[in-house]
Amino acid sequence: MTASPSLLTAALAAADSFALIARDGSTVELLTGDVVDVERLADIPLSSPDGDPREVLALVPFRQVVERGFECHDDGAPLRCLIVGAHESYARDEALGALPAAPVPLQDAGFDIADEEYADIVRRVIADEIGRGEGANFVIRRDFTATVDAEARTAALTWFRALLEYERGAYWTFAIVTPGHIAVGASPEAHVSARDGVVTMNPISGTFRHPEGGATAETLSEFLESTKETEELFMVVDEELKMMSAVCSDGGRITGPHLKEMSRLTHTEYVLRGRSRLDPRDILRETMFAPTVTGSPMQNACTVITRHERTPRGYYSGVAALFTPRRPSTAGTPAGTGEPTHDLDAPILIRTAYLVEGRLRVPVGATLVRHSDPYGEVGETHGKAAGVLGAIGAIARDTPAPVAVDEIDEDAPAAEPVRLADDPEISALLQSRNARLAAFWLNPQDAADEGPFAGRSAVVVDVEDRFTTMLAHQLRHLGLEVRIVPWSAVTDDEVDDAELVVCGPGPGDPRDTSSPRIRRMRDVVARRRASGRPLLTVCLSHQILADSLGFDLVPLARPHQGLQKTVDVFGEPASIGFYNTFTARLAPGADPVAGVEVSADPETGDVYALRGPGFASVQGHLESILSRDGMTTLERLVAHALTPVGA
Repeated sequence: MTASPSLLTAALAAADSFALIARDGSTVELLTGDVVDVERLADIPLSSPDGDPREVLALVPFRQVVERGFECHDDGAPLRCLIVGAHESYARDEALGALPAAPVPLQDAGFDIADEEYADIVRRVIADEIGRGEGANFVIRRDFTATVDAEARTAALTWFRALLEYERGAYWTFAIVTPGHIAVGASPEAHVSARDGVVTMNPISGTFRHPEGGATAETLSEFLESTKETEELFMVVDEELKMMSAVCSDGGRITGPHLKEMSRLTHTEYVLRGRSRLDPRDILRETMFAPTVTGSPMQNACTVITRHERTPRGYYSGVAALFTPRRPSTAGTPAGTGEPTHDLDAPILIRTAYLVEGRLRVPVGATLVRHSDPYGEVGETHGKAAGVLGAIGAIARDTPAPVAVDEIDEDAPAAEPVRLADDPEISALLQSRNARLAAFWLNPQDAADEGPFAGRSAVVVDVEDRFTTMLAHQLRHLGLEVRIVPWSAVTDDEVDDAELVVCGPGPGDPRDTSSPRIRRMRDVVARRRASGRPLLTVCLSHQILADSLGFDLVPLARPHQGLQKTVDVFGEPASIGFYNTFTARLAPGADPVAGVEVSADPETGDVYALRGPGFASVQGHLESILSRDGMTTLERLVAHALTPVGA
């Protein structure tokens, strides 16, 4: 049973703090209760002082990335928790009747950063960050701001009503009202959810702004065929699989791609699923935050954001996290067994308007990659801001394409909105993308059998790129027992004693000996090589190994960030994904290093793989979804590294 709108009106009037959430298209949920602010995710109060589980809605600001040791402009935005005392549901149409509808005028509206200034930021990020190996993609935001004279709660309820009425395709449509903080939005993207032990992530990337009159199959097809948009989505899927591999025992499986069709914008998306028994607060911590609104690799993306964004993010790119006690049918395990007590539903805080002290702020960002056109990214921020502003009625909404009078059948029922995803050509275009991807990640990630290296073990050294979690997952599927150790924590004894050492990828210039991280990895690679014990190096660590063998290290003319290539790896062609700005190079006509086998590009001399006594090395990311031949190539390289010298 749903409550009546008069009860909704009364409940809203009586509540100091509340949240309105529309998730299923037919009902609106009202959550009321007390607000507390906490310091860390672990402090989110999922149980009462008596130990009873309770429902909590948490607003998690971007600044919480400090819990993972990442950089940010720290604005002190609170980790705000609404401890739910009452949770009611109202029919959508009835709720509309209880909410105000008069437009809320805006004054002094515009972006805080001018278009040309933002285009200059885009150019600098491409040249100074992507062009110098700091990462594959980065999201840099700017804010649309305006003054609002209306009473804050009235404005919030008005905007929520407009979103409820005019926006479509949102994962959550919401208004969250607490003292001093109001957030109203229609987030298209579920960052992470955990229900009955199944973790789901929903990377969305690529933004198609509908032309006047609406999107058509023809205009959408051009967008779907864009190399930039396709690679952008692949890169964020790779980044979220890193997170899935960290929190899910089965690594995660991708399904899709799908279209996310909204009123003014259409996005492309994949869905990732895996199983986990972690506390949902731990899942949330390990997945802070979505690469679609930060970049990759995640840690360095936060550093780049701090360098290029002028102001703190507040709640933009954080999450609204609803923790709900597990149903009795699924929570019937004794306390202390390690089973999570709550499910989690956490959309990303994007497509959201914030209202503080009469000032409206709509943060929007563009994903910058090596193919980015500065003015195209400027246009993307305009499109995203317009998507929010049009939906809340702050600017004129797009109108549908006109229909000829003689085409109208007054007796016919109202037509359902046309879903472009149902168009056969669009569907075929979407599915054709998967032909480029690794079957390993498209197939169910069941528990590995014994594998060819059962009984063997490895230490994977993380060099600030969590591709190592995916790599470790693949190594486990090959039978190895694997531990991941950060570069800053790995000891000389671990380097000496491990059966196999795998030195991972990371951002930065491998020649930069002023970096403590690069210096330490040079020491680790040199120490392990000197021991003659099994060693595998990947990407940045491959470059460091190649340098120690006397190969030149040079920047590429164009970075290979999210690039798929078919290359020769010791006599066998392999389709591999590359994320590199630098390369080891064998000069044309130069003699290879004695005792080292080299796979290199015959024209450029770029070194793709190396192997020698007790070691193997690869430039590409065999763990990437772009590496169709990743698992077979990884097995070959591990087998070589583990082969006793002289055997």
